[in-house]
Amino acid sequence: MSAVPPPQAFQPGQRPAAAQRKPKSKWRIWWLKQLHTWHWMSAAISLIGMMLFAVTGLTLNHAASINAKPMVTHKTATLEQQLLATLAKPAADKAPLPLPVVARLKALVGVDTAGRSVEWSDEEAYVALPRPGGDAWVSISRADGKIESEVTNRGWISYLNDLHKGRNSGTSWFWFIDVFAVACIVFTLTGLLLLQLHARHRPSTWPLVGLGLIIPVVIAILLIH
Repeated sequence: MSAVPPPQAFQPGQRPAAAQRKPKSKWRIWWLKQLHTWHWMSAAISLIGMMLFAVTGLTLNHAASINAKPMVTHKTATLEQQLLATLAKPAADKAPLPLPVVARLKALVGVDTAGRSVEWSDEEAYVALPRPGGDAWVSISRADGKIESEVTNRGWISYLNDLHKGRNSGTSWFWFIDVFAVACIVFTLTGLLLLQLHARHRPSTWPLVGLGLIIPVVIAILLIH
């Protein structure tokens, strides 16, 4: 029978190698789990928005090559005298139109001016209605109640391009862009940390990351004037 080797002796206070590695391994597993969780969650939140902003980045970059013929709709009508009387004395500068007038405008010319500020003059009440992908305005003569409105529609590509820029898109879209931007930041930072943890098994990681930094910097410095 072969002799059984004696158990390895350890110095006082020394831990076996496996025990020494265990806390580090446990910490790495926890860290990887957290990074993967935040990475896929931020990816899920920002996925559709990132696709939208990437596509509209292309359409904006090639805007001169995309032909879009605006559709302009012009309408006229006349406001009844009893409603016209409510426009005699506006409550304040930029005060919105009275609600009965708003409802009547929507019925007559199909334009919604609810909550919009009004440019008041002695001759007319004018409401500008800019919107993504188009424009609109409506004016009411304070003398005879004549209504004129114009709505311009530049199409879906223009609409999506304006959403990309946040142009005339309102408070809700303003906050969506902020939330989307934060999700993208979390997505990219967790992706960078995951690259760091896996880079030793993928030698091309940092050269590719470096190219992603160097190419736009070189273009900006040498080719943009």
